[in-house]
Parts: sequence; C-alpha cells; structure tokens
Amino acid sequence: MIKTLNILFVTMFGIGKLPKIPGTFGSLATAIILYILFHIFNLSSSLILIGLIVIFIFSFLAVATHIKDNENKDPKEVIIDEFIGQSIPIYLYEISHGTEKSADEAIIFYSVCFILFRFFDIAKPFPVSYFDKNFKNSFGVIMDDVCAGFYVVLSLICFMVLSSYLI
Repeated sequence: MIKTLNILFVTMFGIGKLPKIPGTFGSLATAIILYILFHIFNLSSSLILIGLIVIFIFSFLAVATHIKDNENKDPKEVIIDEFIGQSIPIYLYEISHGTEKSADEAIIFYSVCFILFRFFDIAKPFPVSYFDKNFKNSFGVIMDDVCAGFYVVLSLICFMVLSSYLI
C-alpha cells in the first residue's frame, strides 16, 4: 500500500508512466493544476506555498525510496521533480505585483513558463547539468529541476528589465 502511494506520488498519479515525453506532460499538468488552484478555486497563495513546501520536502524521501533498488537513478517515470521546478516561476508570478491577474494574462504567462522550463530542463545549462551529472540520488533528481525553474525566473526578469529600457 505505501509503495503504491509512493509510486503514485513520484509519477504524479501515473502521468510519469506515459510512454512518450512524461516530463513534458508532468510540467503541463503542473501548470493546469496551479491555474485551477489560483484562478478557479482562488486558494490563498500562502496555502498553496505550504502545499508546495510539503511536496518539496517529501519528494526527497519519496524519490529516494523509489530509486533505492533501481539501477537508473533518474528514471523517466519520476516526474514530481518537474512539478516542483515548474511550480517555482508560476508561484512567483502569482505572488508578484500584489494585483489581480486576468485569466488571459495568466494563461499566456503559464504558457511562457512551461516552454521556458521545458527548454532549460532539456538543454541543462550549468548548474542544471551539474546536479544532473554529479548527484545520482534524489537530491540530484530534484535540484536540476529546481535550477531549471530558477532559470525561467531569471530569464523573465532579464526580459522585463530589457523591455523596460527598449519600450
């Protein structure tokens, strides 16, 4: 029972078991889940943050348990790391500005975050590649996606700064 629950957690309820591009589907599911939480259910950003922190902390144990007897220390079915990494730029967008965001604006921003996150997660620029190559454990599995998430944030900040000078 506990092993089954752990598999459901690390695979995001089976999305990670899809035969093609499970990480992409996990990132897309994350964007949809966060959109629903923020814009349909109108949950408090504090409540969502608590949930994200719990998922982040628990994921280290869950991933370590899942890969313990696995020769591959970063199996494709483990996509909870995509959830964590994709959540970073979306959450920071939602708490920024302190204003209400329109649904259309949010969909555009979530789409940009999704595309940029998948780019950085696949391209693996340093330090994403460092964590991916040097830590063959749950820490490496999770932290490469955390770094990819922060690359999205950094890219968007650079874009905003540059556009403020050009417009």
